[in-house]
Amino acid sequence: MARIKVFAEKCKSCGLCIEACPKQVLAIGDKANSKGYYTIIAAEEDKCVGCALCALMCPDVALEVYKEA
Repeated sequence: MARIKVFAEKCKSCGLCIEACPKQVLAIGDKANSKGYYTIIAAEEDKCVGCALCALMCPDVALEVYKEA
């Protein structure tokens, strides 16, 4: 199982991570950060395989992916 940590204050809702995710785990949430951007959430985290493509695509380093043993 994998976990996704989103750093909401770094996210600018560009959606690159959503497009990169092969399992469609991520979505744009309904809470805005202090800059007014609706941040990414792990809507279906149980589908995450830990590939970290989302984190690699993020230009703002707003995501971290952890694999759990």
